[in-house]
Amino acid sequence: MKVLLIYPKYPDSFWSFTHVLPFIKKKAAVPPLGLITVSAMLPATWQKKMIDLNVTPLQSFDIIWADYVFISAMYIQKESVIKIIGECQKHETKIVAGGPLFTQEYMDYPQIDHFVLNEAEITLPLFLEDLSSGKTPERIYQTKEFPSLNRTPVPDYHLLSQKDYVFMNIQVSRGCPYSCDFCEITTLLGNKVRMKETRMVLKEMEALYDLNWRGPVLIVDDNFIGNKHVVKNELLPAMKKWMVAHKYPFTFNTETSINLADDEELLNLMVETGFKSTFVGIETPEEMALQECNKNQNKNRDLLESVKTIQRAGMQVSGGFIVGFDSDTPSVFQRQVDFIQQSGIVSAMVGLLNAPKNTQLYKRMEAENRLTKNATGNNTDSSMNFIPKMNYHDLLAGYHKIIHDIYDAKPFYNRIRQCLINYRKPGVAYRKKEYKYVKGFVKSVLILGFVDKGRLEYWKLLMWILIKKPQHLIDALVFTVYGYHFRTVYGLRT
Repeated sequence: MKVLLIYPKYPDSFWSFTHVLPFIKKKAAVPPLGLITVSAMLPATWQKKMIDLNVTPLQSFDIIWADYVFISAMYIQKESVIKIIGECQKHETKIVAGGPLFTQEYMDYPQIDHFVLNEAEITLPLFLEDLSSGKTPERIYQTKEFPSLNRTPVPDYHLLSQKDYVFMNIQVSRGCPYSCDFCEITTLLGNKVRMKETRMVLKEMEALYDLNWRGPVLIVDDNFIGNKHVVKNELLPAMKKWMVAHKYPFTFNTETSINLADDEELLNLMVETGFKSTFVGIETPEEMALQECNKNQNKNRDLLESVKTIQRAGMQVSGGFIVGFDSDTPSVFQRQVDFIQQSGIVSAMVGLLNAPKNTQLYKRMEAENRLTKNATGNNTDSSMNFIPKMNYHDLLAGYHKIIHDIYDAKPFYNRIRQCLINYRKPGVAYRKKEYKYVKGFVKSVLILGFVDKGRLEYWKLLMWILIKKPQHLIDALVFTVYGYHFRTVYGLRT
């Protein structure tokens, strides 16, 4: 059996980092972990090819070669999915589809031959069993069960062109203990946090090491500290021991809830293990909105001080922010700007509230007859899929004001200063791995220092860094290129 695994193309967006990649001679930020994990579940006798359209164009002869095309996708990749389906139909190649997009919206894709939905550890073996027995496979395989991650194999990392990616990635857990009403994670993966055994995580790290990967590794969990006890007492000590023994070949980025700031021992252990940054869903400084969306872990705390606690421990913080809650008033826009600027969160993803399918918010909007269309999954396209309580034009104007006031050159470079004032640079050995990108970021000086319209503010920042924070020069160069990407995505460079 010959299988072609295709990962759809991402549009230009906040997390695509499309305008950063050329500086460091990369083609994509992260590889398709889901697809290469599915690949590892297929029979060893099958022939497999992997095409990530963010790295390699799709050719007709690849589709003609395959008996089946496997696709996995998220909402934001819909446009590319339609093109892939069209090419497969042109060559009469059967399609097997899975992943978040199809699990939520399989009924919208009548052209697809088979759906392997939910978590593949349960549904893929059912498809393979029907196929191997000579039985005609069902069109839809789905389940309401959540499998143990001890059934998950080491992903087929060897199928990737590693040199084309900024990160490699691994998954430690699925599920989240919280129930934010706009979030689809618990719908897809449940409230119970299921973790791989520590030995399995180390095996995946070893696999990357053996393939000669040296550099950033993204832990893709939706909340890495969802099971804090196991992470703190079992996983991290073992990861730290491995990292020390292997002389820190990786750095780690992940996503955590804000209560990471409450545990100094856990914070220090993460930094000592090689964790460099975390994404935190802050959403809003407004208590009423936090109550409204059931963001209990963010309530009744000094969010600004929590961010600074994580930064002082030696981890950079990126954050998600939302406007458009029913309780929002016009004052929310300036409050968001003030919080983002004071926190020094350089990568601040600000979006209009949307209601993904099957979330509590979606159900409430449906009951109130406020839904207008499906969510796009793109936090930078200024879209909403329901009627907000605030006047939509006022909301959109306020949202665009936030974007301007945090990503225009002067406030953005001021925020980098604030970040580096808050941030304590860790002294562990992994820091040396950053230097392989220095050449690329030095090249950015030509564009940001001589071409970009914010060049005066750029030089002010660099002079401040060299005088006040020379140890942070690499971080500053990285952040300035991020800013170039964000200004491009949000249309602020024209």
